[in-house]
Amino acid sequence: MKKKHKNHQHEEHIDESWLIPYADLLTLLLALFIVLFSMSSVDAKKYEQMSQAFQIALSGGMGMFENSGITPIPMPSSPSQSPTSGSQTEHQEQIRQEQEDMEKLKRQLDQYIKENNLSTQLDTKLNHSQLLITISDNALFDSGSAEVKTTARDLGINISKMLQQYPGYEIVVSGHTDNLPINNWKYRSNWDLSSDRAINFMKVMLENPGLDPGRFSAVGHGEYRPVDTNDTVEGRAKNRRVEVSILRKYTDPAPTGAPSAR
Repeated sequence: MKKKHKNHQHEEHIDESWLIPYADLLTLLLALFIVLFSMSSVDAKKYEQMSQAFQIALSGGMGMFENSGITPIPMPSSPSQSPTSGSQTEHQEQIRQEQEDMEKLKRQLDQYIKENNLSTQLDTKLNHSQLLITISDNALFDSGSAEVKTTARDLGINISKMLQQYPGYEIVVSGHTDNLPINNWKYRSNWDLSSDRAINFMKVMLENPGLDPGRFSAVGHGEYRPVDTNDTVEGRAKNRRVEVSILRKYTDPAPTGAPSAR
């Protein structure tokens, strides 16, 4: 007897069982990226939004993470939220106090200049880096000499008394000449003359025991830092000078084009 073979028509179906773990993997990757994104933000509002998005993404996967609670990971505060505002406020207060000191000292110097009719021999300028006192050489020295005149010693003493009221500032005394060469028995160059003039005037101020010599320095620039032309008598007279610089401790860059206070 022959066996009858039934012809079964098989319907071929694509195996889609791999979609389940694939969907789980995508869900986990999405969750990972959301966590990484939330960690890069320090805004509490963004944390809350990311937490909600995380929960929605997870619950929308295969229902595996329903009702899962996500707690944002604490992050350090940003620089704008960190407690540096106190130090910034302190720094601004120091700058403000220094500006007050400089302006007050300048007023005292200007008043002294006015009361003693020294406007043609002394000048003061206040800018972002220093308070500068400029003294004409003929107010302090005879021509070709670095010895401070007896009549000029009072000037150095009075300046020192005013400086004594504002301790803690660095003081630089600098000597300057014109470009006419000097070559006498004592000075062979303008370098030597300008250096001695700066040192000698500094010594007069340091006769005041209330000043700290450790905060003073003297330097000679010769003819190499002129403030005017050396082609005229008037210009050379302006270049022969002694400068006393009271340096700021807290300096900020000067605004572009900002004029110096006079």
